[in-house]
Amino acid sequence: MRSLTAAFLLALFIMVVVSNSLFIVGQTEQALVLQLGKPERVEKMPGLKFKMPFIQNVEYFDKRLIDFDAAPKEVIAADQKRLIVDAFVRYRITDPLRFMQSVGNEGTMDSRLNSILESSLRQAMGNVPLAAVISEKRAELMQQIRQLVNEQAQGTTDNPGGFGIEVVDVRIKRADLPPANSEGIYKRMQTERTREANQFRAQGAEDAQKIRSQADKERTILLADAKKQAEITRGEGDGQATKIFADSFGQDADFFQFYRSLQAYRKTLDSKDTTLILSPDNNEFLKYMEKGGGSGK
Repeated sequence: MRSLTAAFLLALFIMVVVSNSLFIVGQTEQALVLQLGKPERVEKMPGLKFKMPFIQNVEYFDKRLIDFDAAPKEVIAADQKRLIVDAFVRYRITDPLRFMQSVGNEGTMDSRLNSILESSLRQAMGNVPLAAVISEKRAELMQQIRQLVNEQAQGTTDNPGGFGIEVVDVRIKRADLPPANSEGIYKRMQTERTREANQFRAQGAEDAQKIRSQADKERTILLADAKKQAEITRGEGDGQATKIFADSFGQDADFFQFYRSLQAYRKTLDSKDTTLILSPDNNEFLKYMEKGGGSGK
């Protein structure tokens, strides 16, 4: 019975020793092996790894990109415009040992990155006007901020070895004016747009008036020319008619007198409302309407 118990305890001890001697590093992980709290080695390759039981322990760190979404910060641009900037940082842990020694964990790293990002934003955006932040130069500005953050993360005079990370990207999600400034600027923009709209309307009305005046002028000229041409044509026709009448009068005076009387009848009797009261006896106007009137020819 005692031998069976001893064998069981020995097997249990061996299982505990083996389980404390093995650890697994995943595809997305990297491990730091510590011996009595002191760094021993770094395991970056995935797989089954060995360590000394009981006196060594393992700290795991992420190999993937880590996002840090900073709180919005107020910065002042070169043209003294205040901005509320919302940005985030992507980084990866490249040296788990240095990361462990400098910050210890991701929570502390986020706190340090928040200060670094704020100083980098102030430094980069303090040298450019507001227009550069909202224009195509924004990508260049973010690249400059990323470089500044990465330089401080790689090492400074206070932290020569850096934090053991590589800053991969820094993005500005939003850059807005403070609410008080935004309202004033929007009102000025509205006033400016209204002024421009009124200016365009006035210019349009002026151009329309010029076009109408030009059209009226051309219409007047065309009507005057047409009237002139009509008068000339009418005068030429009257002249030819007068000449024909004169020639006819010279050839047969009685026929000319007869023709003119017929024209007078037509004009006088054309209207149905016209009533003539004339004496038929020896009436010169009606002489051609009498039987055998005129000269009796």
